[in-house]
Amino acid sequence: MSSPSGRVVFVGAGPGAADLMTLRAVAAIGAADIVVWAASLVNPDVLRHARPDAEIVDSALLPMEGVLPLYERAAAEGLTVARIHTGDPGLYGAIQEQLDRCVELGLDVEIVPGVSAYSAVAALAQRELTIPEVSQSVILTRLEGGKTPMPPRETVREFARHRATMALYLSTARSGQLQEELLAGGYPEDTPVIIAYRATWPDERLLRCTLAELRETVRREKLWKHTLFLVGPALAAHGTRSHLYHPGRFTTYRKADPAARRELRAAPASGDAG
Repeated sequence: MSSPSGRVVFVGAGPGAADLMTLRAVAAIGAADIVVWAASLVNPDVLRHARPDAEIVDSALLPMEGVLPLYERAAAEGLTVARIHTGDPGLYGAIQEQLDRCVELGLDVEIVPGVSAYSAVAALAQRELTIPEVSQSVILTRLEGGKTPMPPRETVREFARHRATMALYLSTARSGQLQEELLAGGYPEDTPVIIAYRATWPDERLLRCTLAELRETVRREKLWKHTLFLVGPALAAHGTRSHLYHPGRFTTYRKADPAARRELRAAPASGDAG
């Protein structure tokens, strides 16, 4: 018995704007016999890359069981399915359960990464999330207590104790609880917050406030879904410098300036600043 020749490609469509998809994502959509997308999350402009004869399926109203028959058809008929996910499929994409089923069916599987919302928001806000001597870590998480269970050790309050840069998904509907947990974890009230609604879409909104103002800002602006929060001191930090491009640092391709090298080595140690 020959191996099934069907194929499923999980495609990251990015945060919203169709021109933020990768070239590989565009090629995957163009090669598919069946394109599965969620009209509630994905920009319809991505469908212009599909073949005219491709079957287009809106999964917005379908549970995973409603999509599985398409994978079974792909396995039985040797078809290629492009399953489009918003952002990057590796973050809150619910692809692992689908991928496992595809493997059971003997399908060839590929994952095409996409631009995640947190990096799109950082670009819109024109902020680096990893500022030397301020924060060199980014925590991607969501508020516990929602529809999907969270491991007990992965609470917002526990993560907040690090005071690193934090990107919070799927938490807008409980903004009051989010604010309380971030404060209880140790972020000061004046910690800068960036609130992004539908980042990179035509109706995007980018709001700035302090942590003390987070709940009121969300309520005043009547935000509910499609919103991401960036929190942390790096969002307003200035005046530090990475060692990466310092003239006193030598690399494989660049010699260090002797005077700058002595100055750099004499500076108080503050951890690895890149």
